[in-house]
Amino acid sequence: MKTLMINDTQKLKEIKDAFNANYPHLKIEFFSEEHKTGEASSRKAMYDDSLTLKDIRKNHTAGELSIDGHQKTSTFENNFHNHFGVTVQVFRRSGNLWLQTTTTDEWSLAHQEKTGQEFDN
Repeated sequence: MKTLMINDTQKLKEIKDAFNANYPHLKIEFFSEEHKTGEASSRKAMYDDSLTLKDIRKNHTAGELSIDGHQKTSTFENNFHNHFGVTVQVFRRSGNLWLQTTTTDEWSLAHQEKTGQEFDN
């Protein structure tokens, strides 16, 4: 099972890079505002990569987070929020663009990755 190690001292960029190493056609962004499944997150609410996790959250739990390919995108986003108190949004590469996976939140991470790979030509 693939996992991300999460702790307060990590910069957001480090967490994003670790996720992207497992899914090169996906990325995560951190946001100050929550979103519901199927909703987009506002660019204005996006956190800067240079911040550390402790800078953006009240819940200071450390631990592992599953990034298993069979997991739904919405489940991954909800687990990140529930376990670590941080709102994340998964984005998928589509050519030169990064799309928020709002309409495909029910897809697995592996399906998102495969679709991103198909459009990366």
